[in-house]
Parts: sequence; C-alpha cells; structure tokens
Amino acid sequence: MKLEKWENITEWPLTALSLLFIGVYAWQILAQPQGAWYAAADWVMNALWVVFAADYVISMILAPHKWEWFKKHLFDLAVVLLPMVRPLRVLRVLTALNALHRTGGMALRGRIVMYVVASVVMLVLIGSLAILDAERFAPGARITSFGKALWWAFVTITTVGYGDYTPVTVTGRLLAVALMVAGIALIGVITATLASWIVDEVSADEKRATEITQDQVEAVSKKLDALEQKLDRLNQSTPTNG
Repeated sequence: MKLEKWENITEWPLTALSLLFIGVYAWQILAQPQGAWYAAADWVMNALWVVFAADYVISMILAPHKWEWFKKHLFDLAVVLLPMVRPLRVLRVLTALNALHRTGGMALRGRIVMYVVASVVMLVLIGSLAILDAERFAPGARITSFGKALWWAFVTITTVGYGDYTPVTVTGRLLAVALMVAGIALIGVITATLASWIVDEVSADEKRATEITQDQVEAVSKKLDALEQKLDRLNQSTPTNG
C-alpha cells in the first residue's frame, strides 16, 4: 500500500524535524533572539511548517479512502493549520509521539508506560512554552517567566488547578482547556494500566497456587499408588489357611 510505504519512510525523519521544530521554538521563546537570529529562526520554522503541510497533502493523495482518512486525521490537519497562531505552533511536536506509539519489540504495557511518560513530559514542556508565549506580554498577565509557566502547566495537566497562576488571554485559556483534557485522558490511561497490572498479578498468584495444589494432589496420588502396590505384594506373599 502506497500510503503505508510513505508513512514508514517519513515517520522517523518527520519525528526528527518535529523535535527540531520544538527546539527552535523553545529557543525563540526563552532566548528571545533579535535581528538576524530571529529572522533565521523564523525562516526555519516556516520551512518546517511547509514540510509538514506537504506531508499532510501527500498522505491524503495516497490514501485509498480519502474521506475516511480525512476524518481520522483531523488532529493532523489542526497541527498544520493552528501554527498560523504563533503560540500554537508548538503543537506540531505532538506528532513525534506517533513514533513512540509504534515502537516494536516491547510488551504492550511497556509501550503504554513509555507513551504516557513521554506524553506527560512533552505536554508539560510544550504547554509551558505555549502559555508563556501567549501570556508573557499580555496586560495583567501573571505567567511572565518560564518557571511560572512550567509550574502552571504541571498543575493544570494534573487537574489540581491551584489558581495561583491563571491565563488572561483567549489563546492561553484555550491552551488550558486542551491541557486539562489531555491530563484527564492520561490519568485514565494510567489508572487502566495500573488496574490491568493488578489483575494480572492476582491471576498469576492464583495460577501459581493452583499449580502447587495440583502438584500436591499428584504427589499424594503417587504415594497412594505405591502404598496399594505394597499392600498387593504383601497379600500375595501371605499364605492362605486351607
């Protein structure tokens, strides 16, 4: 299938470009370069965006059922379109998680744990950068440094919500909603994985107990057979009185 071949070829290169994308974006937000450096960073960001948009268009062209593919890849479309809003550019890096999700040679639960950990770290990082970009220079903003942004992102994704730092811009509030929804989803995955592990451990203990019981029954059965054989031999060797 042409689409599968294209995805296999481009998956890891696009993942590397996504990480480069967030690296340049983070440098823009944290270092705030000026002049030629800012222009160079902006050029790299735009060039990468063109690559991602081209990948989306090519994938749609190669898809055998385009409407079904379109409905299943709405997030990819959003990732292509939303970077027009500067603070949302960082969402592009979320596609890097696809490579982790498809990593082979690992048990399902191990992949889930790795995927969840990577998702939490990445969401907190990009949430911090995006909220700082959206809020830093807004009138009345309280999230004005990366440390505050990092604290806000961690508190928000865990759905604790202390309220000590709150976004004042529309973009910042949209980011907060997205991060809270992502946090609820991740908590659900963590809970399900933990429950699955507990069930498997209980099942394993019951299986071991059953195996021990069966071994004991077999051992007792063998002893009874040996005892019966001895009794038969004794009966055969004992003379009968006529």
